[in-house]
Amino acid sequence: MEEIHIKETIPVRPSTPPFSQDHTLPLSHLDTDRNLNVTFRYLRVYVNTATSNGGHPFNVIAAALSSALVHYYPLAATLRRGQVDDRLELFCSRDHLGVPLINATVNCTLEKLSYLDDSDPNFLDGLVPDPDQDYGLANPCVLQVTVFECGGWTLGAAIHHGLCDGLGATQFFNVMAELARGVGRISANPVWDRARLLGPRDPPRAEGVVREFLGLEKGSEPYGQVVGKVVRECFPVKDEWLEKFKKVLFEKSGSSFTTFEALGAFIWRAKVKASGVPGDENVKFAYSINIRKLVKPPLPAGYWGNGCVPMYAQLCARELIEQPVWKTAELIKKSKINATDEYVRSFIDFQELHYGDGITAGNRVSGFTDWRHLGHSTVDFGWGGPVTVLPLSRKLLGSVEPCFFLPYSSANAGKKDGFKVLVTLQETHMPAFKKEMEKFSSQDFDLS
Repeated sequence: MEEIHIKETIPVRPSTPPFSQDHTLPLSHLDTDRNLNVTFRYLRVYVNTATSNGGHPFNVIAAALSSALVHYYPLAATLRRGQVDDRLELFCSRDHLGVPLINATVNCTLEKLSYLDDSDPNFLDGLVPDPDQDYGLANPCVLQVTVFECGGWTLGAAIHHGLCDGLGATQFFNVMAELARGVGRISANPVWDRARLLGPRDPPRAEGVVREFLGLEKGSEPYGQVVGKVVRECFPVKDEWLEKFKKVLFEKSGSSFTTFEALGAFIWRAKVKASGVPGDENVKFAYSINIRKLVKPPLPAGYWGNGCVPMYAQLCARELIEQPVWKTAELIKKSKINATDEYVRSFIDFQELHYGDGITAGNRVSGFTDWRHLGHSTVDFGWGGPVTVLPLSRKLLGSVEPCFFLPYSSANAGKKDGFKVLVTLQETHMPAFKKEMEKFSSQDFDLS
């Protein structure tokens, strides 16, 4: 039985003091969206290669982290509630400026565990820090290095979403990796300036479709919905199945769809059908769009705060289940038309106007995200890029039952084609959902 042994936890401070005076940094209205008051947890897996730099992974990461924090010191600071409007802000104190780094080992090899491609969720949880809310605010970045018997290792990250999104965190980890490899000058100089770059208009005006998707419910808490015990399951999506599915959709509709639109429509319907949502209830398909180049003017290259906004497709559950799948794929496709600078500004202004009023997208939100092309594999500390990258979070875009499209581990690439879908669902609903996914794998797509 694989056992994780925690050896020590050390605070890693910036290698040189990054400032001389204690100060507070304001966050943007995207950062303080209540849906992002969560810690995002994920895992990178590295194999022991002949090209590795020869150092012990824990020591290499500790040194690189210390150097990187000179540039990204907000990750070592403390999140707290502001006194004026209760929004999160970042307090930077010379007395509390460090990132907890956990040193751990495991008594088995990565190969034995298929490079964590399909590992037990409870085991994976032990490879990534899991701070409670108070600890996560006091320490918005917590890292864990776990070394396996083979010399391979994992880097588990728990980062408060209020500080950055996946792209912003990857920018930071790429800088860490450059410093670990001995690069003299970092490639991304971080830009803060969040309140100015993504602040509300004067006067704020929330217009258009934002008001169709977001409502107000005083006292509502994101992820406060009670769904019972949830479980996570991985489902294979072979290239052959997917191409046939998209071909059938094209024949039925005359339109071509991306993998995200087509498969997202199928899984969304399968989840709602399996969950037995009352037919007259409104359900939403939620996903994020990167707005870094969408806003006018575009955000500077080194901006590492949250640079995405949620987008939605919605209809009543009965309509979703009864209409042809291609119509749902078309609905998701058309929702992208809303991705404009005006939508982003209206979303920010809605946060300005109604932050204290209980902003909600409802309790029937299905969050979807595609991790197949996010650049996670670029983070090379001297062992090559990670062979596996896995999210462990169960709270996404207001949904407690998220869905991730994930690549297979590159260490297992010769054994598998296509990719996998990681689905979180209430335990009692998972058997019915599996039957829907069996239809997909047997190519009985039930497109009526």
